[in-house]
Amino acid sequence: MSSKKTEFCYNCGSELKFDANIFNGVKLSVIIPVYNEINTLEQILEKVKGVQLSKEIIIVDDFSTDGTRELLQKIAEQNKSNEPFNNSIKVFFHEKNQGKGAALRTAFKAIAGNMAIIQDADMEYDPNDYYQLVFPLVTDRADVVYGSRFLGGAAHRVLYFWHSLGNRFITFTSNMFTNLNLTDIETCYKVFRADIIRKINIDQNRFGFEVEITSKIAKLRCRVYEVGISYFGRTYNEGKKITWKDGIQAMYLILKYH
Repeated sequence: MSSKKTEFCYNCGSELKFDANIFNGVKLSVIIPVYNEINTLEQILEKVKGVQLSKEIIIVDDFSTDGTRELLQKIAEQNKSNEPFNNSIKVFFHEKNQGKGAALRTAFKAIAGNMAIIQDADMEYDPNDYYQLVFPLVTDRADVVYGSRFLGGAAHRVLYFWHSLGNRFITFTSNMFTNLNLTDIETCYKVFRADIIRKINIDQNRFGFEVEITSKIAKLRCRVYEVGISYFGRTYNEGKKITWKDGIQAMYLILKYH
């Protein structure tokens, strides 16, 4: 890492200056669950690789059928490395489609870093936000950090009103039971200290992971932070997968886990 100061836009248009040396102890495991993302996979990998943090990339293909699987086989062959935190890539393949939670469960078993972040492969989330997301962990203020799409002044694509309202209602209901004051439990960007995520057994196979993990970190009394992030959401025509049925399941799971 260079010793020069690096500037990151953070919350409400203000700027914080982080000394790049503060990130020298980071060994980040970037976890990418993948299902039918042939159009964006290579783009997101280039963006992740461009982040100037020591990291490994763990990709779990959840039985894609659009050519993603074959592309990942080539990527795995091309990115074999003896330096595990120099953008090395580990690829795992599920033999049947199980869901995002199942893919994360596979990935969590393989992390070698001291912290782990979840990254979707669909280009909705910008890896340039990693620096501010890991900052509360690096400075030992947090055990878990959520990247909130509803905080700060970063760019957000304007999309579905009812989807946004449902998300806020799920978060509000979850907060009632966890006694956390989160703004966005359904966000992709969640960063964990590795020793924390290793303590947690994930049961849910689909998007119920978000409710489950929030409940379980609350019960562990983790120090939880939120950081405002940018968000470039996509439409259902562009490949968005979560539906209202996942919202109904989320409400059931809030009751189940609390």
